[in-house]
Amino acid sequence: MSGFWYRLVFICLLLPLPWSQAVAQDAATVELKAAIAGHADTTYADLVRMVIPDLTAKDDYHVGSSPIEMRHIAGPESDSSPPESSSIFSVAVFAMKAGGKDRLAMLFDLGQSPDSAEGYAVLALYDLTGKPRLLDAVNVATDRFTFFRQPGKLSLGADNDALMISSTHFNSSQGYMSTPVVLVRNDRFELIDIIDTFDENVCSYKRSQNLAFQSLEDGQPYRAIKADITDTTVPTGEDCGEEPPQAATSDISVTYHWDKTAARYVADSDAFEKLSAENAKRF
Repeated sequence: MSGFWYRLVFICLLLPLPWSQAVAQDAATVELKAAIAGHADTTYADLVRMVIPDLTAKDDYHVGSSPIEMRHIAGPESDSSPPESSSIFSVAVFAMKAGGKDRLAMLFDLGQSPDSAEGYAVLALYDLTGKPRLLDAVNVATDRFTFFRQPGKLSLGADNDALMISSTHFNSSQGYMSTPVVLVRNDRFELIDIIDTFDENVCSYKRSQNLAFQSLEDGQPYRAIKADITDTTVPTGEDCGEEPPQAATSDISVTYHWDKTAARYVADSDAFEKLSAENAKRF
């Protein structure tokens, strides 16, 4: 299967079911030709065109060349080149709060980077209160396929939200997931952390690591973010010629608190870093 059609099939699998958009905190998937609420003369394609200036419609999707220059959310060491051409079928959007202002966050995957094992995915921030304008855009791909988590938005108080991205690839028996958690401050995207999880589905057992978030009021300008990973191992009962691991469940938690002096979120432990190192031994 060609890279184009592989991406099409993968994207279709990620599209939400018709009722999922009604669930709080889930992103809405919209067609590029659709008009933006309150801006009848502006479509989502027009917003994407602020990032990919030569974007044009082709059949049921849009195509364009490389996007404007942008940084990687994880910093300069993660920078990569965008693909020379991109095909976009739809975009995922969130209406969100940032510094008490209404903003629109949009995510679209451009495909494979030519000089990296990761893909290239654009997270863009727009101000739609007047004439639509682009405020910031970053590459948030930390693996091959990138999309908003479900749920993908977390309230940090009345004036601010955090965004959670999923970036993943998989093979026949293993699934790799990284989750960038992103804050918007001064109309710029800032990385809070990237959390790695790893699933296995082999003959004798299944092991999954499920990540969940909640915000906690702690008296700071931005609420604390508590992230929990439930690590579960379940034997399949199949005779695979080897002794399966015992059934087990463990919980790993890290809470991120806003540090006023450092002006950023700080984790209260290195538990996720240790888990990532342990997972790497199982690859």
